[in-house]
Amino acid sequence: MNRIHRLNAGFHRVIMVIAGVFLVAMCLLTCANILLRTVWVPVPGTYELMGYFGAVVAALSLGYTQMRRGHVAVDVLINRLPSRRQRFLKGFNGLVCMLFFSLAAWQLVRKALVLRASGEVTETLRIIYYPFTLAVALGCVLLAAVLLADLVQALRPPQKETPR
Repeated sequence: MNRIHRLNAGFHRVIMVIAGVFLVAMCLLTCANILLRTVWVPVPGTYELMGYFGAVVAALSLGYTQMRRGHVAVDVLINRLPSRRQRFLKGFNGLVCMLFFSLAAWQLVRKALVLRASGEVTETLRIIYYPFTLAVALGCVLLAAVLLADLVQALRPPQKETPR
């Protein structure tokens, strides 16, 4: 099991660097737009780029956030159940979420292929935007991989602690 977690952690380190580059680009673009607005020359396409960059940052951060247990979880009811039922519910939740994000990734890839075939571009800057759609699909795939690892972990019997 540690191999799966190490593999996920390795992928997510690289993905978080990419997401960080997009986040820094968002900050720089915002600062440049603010500064240039003072001289009445705003950066064209800022709204467009911020939307696409924000989608990439959010999507690529999903898996890492799940690994770190950073998503909001309300488990007041589940914590009152016996550990076996807790594991079952966590496993079931992991399965449903993994299937959902796998389906979302599949549909996003299909949409990206349609956008690519049609030559769709953004309105202001005329940038092809199927790569952004593929980046969001990648984020969904990586989240599904983390959820799969969580599912396998939830289904494994708890290990007994050895007395010292």
